[in-house]
Amino acid sequence: MVAFLFREYSIRKLRQLTQRLDICLDLLTEEQIWRRGSEAENAVGNLVLHLTGNVRQWAVSAVGGAGDIRRREAEFAAKGGVTKAELRQQLGETVEAAVAVFAGLSEERLLERVQVQGYDIPVLDAVYQVVDHFALHAGQIQLLTKLYTQRDLGFYAHLSRPAHGEQTP
Repeated sequence: MVAFLFREYSIRKLRQLTQRLDICLDLLTEEQIWRRGSEAENAVGNLVLHLTGNVRQWAVSAVGGAGDIRRREAEFAAKGGVTKAELRQQLGETVEAAVAVFAGLSEERLLERVQVQGYDIPVLDAVYQVVDHFALHAGQIQLLTKLYTQRDLGFYAHLSRPAHGEQTP
């Protein structure tokens, strides 16, 4: 039961965050997607490439058994050359591949160990790392989107509505 809940929450969270990133990409221009304030900063495009690489390496490869094709340095070195549509497609396909891997995880499999980036960890840790890491960078992308567009993204607008006719305290 706990394994099922963990699996389902992980899948739901990845999909939710991916949908939010789709909204961010819709709001941004191609120039904004590749904008960097300085060489010490990452553009939204770099962060999307990084999420795609990380999810593929940790979930699809380490947990799912696919070959590891990640080129981490290239994720951060890119200064364009990948369109908004391509970023969305690559991330979406990779997240859905991870979802397929996660959906098949049994309680026993969650306890098995995998090797990834030099770490020897249980599959459960790898899944948690994927979701946690994704949420961290999704938050950065959401902040950059708000800064560039001067818009509230509305992801929590439902919290401003009174419940059961009562005023929100």
